[in-house]
Amino acid sequence: MSSFKRAVAGVALVASIMAACGGTTTEASFELVAPPVAAQVIADEAPVVLDVRTPEEYAEGHLADAVLINFYDTDFADQLDELDKDATYVVYCRSGNRSQGAIQTMRELGFTDVVEVAGGIQAWVGAELGLAE
Repeated sequence: MSSFKRAVAGVALVASIMAACGGTTTEASFELVAPPVAAQVIADEAPVVLDVRTPEEYAEGHLADAVLINFYDTDFADQLDELDKDATYVVYCRSGNRSQGAIQTMRELGFTDVVEVAGGIQAWVGAELGLAE
């Protein structure tokens, strides 16, 4: 039996043992989605909406109920680490650059369900989805 076939058989064995014991494997989900899709996730799943812009940018307009954690804070990773890693998150910044960095940090910290708004708040506004009042 080749090493590939042994590896496949081993994976199948572990999966069947876990299924028999009622165990599950958790696979992390990180998705980059268009603003209308993110809006639907927010409407359907009530995730934590995470704004990683500066306080000044946040004050200019943000998504409803968004939690602000400034990407540029020296303790940004520590602030993220205090959050529930199994909750669903929708993350955005101004245009998508900082949110990409935030997503990478969230991966490293063990978050499991994160949706990133493609194009950030600029794309959200461009899609005429509205901001918090």
